[in-house]
Amino acid sequence: MVDIDALKQQFLNKDFDSKTFVLDANKMVTVAQASGESRPEFTDPDHPSFQAVPAFICSLASGRHLPIDFPALGGLPMDGGKAVTRHAPVRAGTPLTGHTHLADIYDKKGRSGRMILIVARMELFDDKQNHLATTDSRMVIREKSST
Repeated sequence: MVDIDALKQQFLNKDFDSKTFVLDANKMVTVAQASGESRPEFTDPDHPSFQAVPAFICSLASGRHLPIDFPALGGLPMDGGKAVTRHAPVRAGTPLTGHTHLADIYDKKGRSGRMILIVARMELFDDKQNHLATTDSRMVIREKSST
């Protein structure tokens, strides 16, 4: 059985990856339109407030999902969903840096047994170190039965 408290102590809130991004306006428009957005600040690159929709921000990912020394937990991993918090507009052409760390590790009991949830958080900063957005990606691992 996985010791959640030991994992938290060893891995929470320690950056394990960093990645740079420069957003392409055309791709931002494509994602905005595909997600049903029609407001010009998300669909018109010439609009003075043009910025990325949360769905686009959510698509940005670092190179790693877990720290390199994170133990294999076994079980069946699944995508547990994503959440985006915008702190300021995320604009095309601006150099961005995403720093990733584990924000939470917890477990839940389900009908099929114990599930371990791991929240990887990427904080996105511009070249002036302004914190623009935070994305949380949840991984759910259904623990293998010991029987």
